[in-house]
Amino acid sequence: MGSSAHFREIMAAEPGVEHGVPFARFMELAMYHPTAGYYTRDFRRVGRDRKADFYTATSFNPVFGELVVAAATKLLAPGQPADFHFVEIGAEPGGGVLRDIPHPFASYRTIRLGEPLAATGPVVLFSNELFDAQPFHRVLWRDGAWRELGVALRDGQLAEVELPRFCPELDAERTRLPKTSTEGYHLDLPLRTIPLLHRIVSQPWTGLFLAFDYGRTWRELAEEMPTGTARTYFRQKMGDDLLNRPGEQDLTCHICWDWIEDGLAQNSFNEPVVESQESFFARHATAALAAMTAAEAKGLSPRKRMLMHLLHPAHMGQKFQAIHALRK
Repeated sequence: MGSSAHFREIMAAEPGVEHGVPFARFMELAMYHPTAGYYTRDFRRVGRDRKADFYTATSFNPVFGELVVAAATKLLAPGQPADFHFVEIGAEPGGGVLRDIPHPFASYRTIRLGEPLAATGPVVLFSNELFDAQPFHRVLWRDGAWRELGVALRDGQLAEVELPRFCPELDAERTRLPKTSTEGYHLDLPLRTIPLLHRIVSQPWTGLFLAFDYGRTWRELAEEMPTGTARTYFRQKMGDDLLNRPGEQDLTCHICWDWIEDGLAQNSFNEPVVESQESFFARHATAALAAMTAAEAKGLSPRKRMLMHLLHPAHMGQKFQAIHALRK
């Protein structure tokens, strides 16, 4: 049985699917179902060749990892990195930002998506594109009200539908929605990032929270992005057909940096700072950048290409951001 047929069988078992389930539930199945989920199936998702669907900053290791080590070391000062354990959440199987890279930390371990979150004592809690991988809700402003968008299975085909009412998860957060909007405005709501962050920061650990991702402020999401930010990635191409290839393509949307900042501030972290990836490394990994630049001054070596891709505004330098905060 093909994967699409298998996924339709899974969707068919969902209560009320003929009328529609919330998009977040569809995405939860498409990304995390044990046998049909994009992130749970055993295949290669991340890489820079056409056989992979997308690449992340860790695809440019060891340069990215070396810069992360340098920046984390500076941000921990006057603390010593040898007193902290480096914990990475959401690393791909066989991957990780510090894999095969010498580092000064007491230890290094990874926690895969779906594995129990456990962190204690002094740590560097690191993630790269973790929060954008969470299922999100979708709403549409029509006829003076927000309408939740869902996915229905009709005659064996997936279709986008408007749901008659908000699902309980969205209804509990409805006060976050703007009081008014323009006709046809779409909002993609990464609400699952809020409980995920809470599970991470409610653990009994101190030290540095450092996360790389792509997102916007709430004002930008609510006022400047009328078509929403939902997108797909398949074979290195971005698309907008969210119902195509369920379980076989990546689904994602921009996260809301305001919500992450609020969650950190509410859990005894110092003032969180969000910076572009370019600015973050320029400010916090200055010496490492200078050393790399000097070593790769002649020609266009692989390391220099990696560095350019990570920092150049036209590549990942401005498209991705880093957020960091300390808790003592």
